Amino acid sequence: MNDVSPSNVGPFKIAATYIGTIVGAGFASGQEVLQFFSAFGWLGILGIFLASTLFFIFGYMILMIGRALNASAYVEVVRFSNGKFFGAIIDLIITIFLFGALAAMIAGAGAIFVEQFHLSSWWGTVLMALLALFTVIRGMNGVINAISYVVPLLLIAVLFISIYGIFRSPVTGEDIQLTTILVGAAPNWIIAALNYASFNLVIAVAILAPMGGSVETKRNLFLGALLGALGLGIGVLAIYFSVLSNITEVSAVEVPMIYIASLISPVVQLLFAIVLLSAVFSTAVSNLYGFASRITFVDQKYHLWITVGTTLAAFIVSQVGFSTLVTYLYPAVGYGGFIFFIGLLYAWVFKRDLLSEQKER
Repeated sequence: MNDVSPSNVGPFKIAATYIGTIVGAGFASGQEVLQFFSAFGWLGILGIFLASTLFFIFGYMILMIGRALNASAYVEVVRFSNGKFFGAIIDLIITIFLFGALAAMIAGAGAIFVEQFHLSSWWGTVLMALLALFTVIRGMNGVINAISYVVPLLLIAVLFISIYGIFRSPVTGEDIQLTTILVGAAPNWIIAALNYASFNLVIAVAILAPMGGSVETKRNLFLGALLGALGLGIGVLAIYFSVLSNITEVSAVEVPMIYIASLISPVVQLLFAIVLLSAVFSTAVSNLYGFASRITFVDQKYHLWITVGTTLAAFIVSQVGFSTLVTYLYPAVGYGGFIFFIGLLYAWVFKRDLLSEQKER
């Protein structure tokens, strides 16, 4: 599975892949940013700064531990950092979440086809399942290349729509006042930021761990984690202001960013719907790759059939619906991910010598 040539993975590709694993349907739609940051008014900016800092620190830790262990799957990093008992719990949480999030992304594609293209959800779910399957079958190189090509388009589109939304309707005191009646994803901005970083890193570890094992230089990993965190922070901040400046309208819609895009023109709305699909694709691919690499960690012989079977099973589960899967799955995994955070910190502080020894072998 770990088939990436070290010379082919530079800081920008690492950053793009990192961003791509996190910039899924929830991020690009604006719904996650509304729930986790905009709902807390000006304090949401502090939450974005905290989450971005955590993305850099823990993203770099995962990459470096993956490098030291020459990891081929995230389970190696989890077991090393969290030990046998807690490692098994975190491993189970991540594995279930990767499958659930894959199903959610496939369902999300179906929802976009219904709402934006006025077609049956089956077209979206089948297309997304097949695209993710064929990309992952190509191995880690295929995953990194596909995601790194999609990410620049995503960020440009998100920034364009966000800047339009901000200039069309600058943030006012009334907008801030309205946030006091919104129900955020957590009791306060600190827990919301921690939870947001947590469940996103639980997704990202599936790709970051084996990618770290494929990169030789620490500098590339450091810069990749830094640029990835900055890219995510800037993207979230742009969406935050755009959503906040149009809070009256977007607080009542499922996809805030598509609503703002519709204010520009129907053509821009349609184009952004396609961009949103690419965001779903980037996360679906990373989830499928991570899940399949975990299941086939011990024996790679049936990797192809496991990948096909996983895609089919996720397609079936996706029929439950996008909002149902996200509502119950994401927050629960976010809180479970706190244990993973603690394990990473412990390994980083108290197992540094062991990491050095592993790399030298």
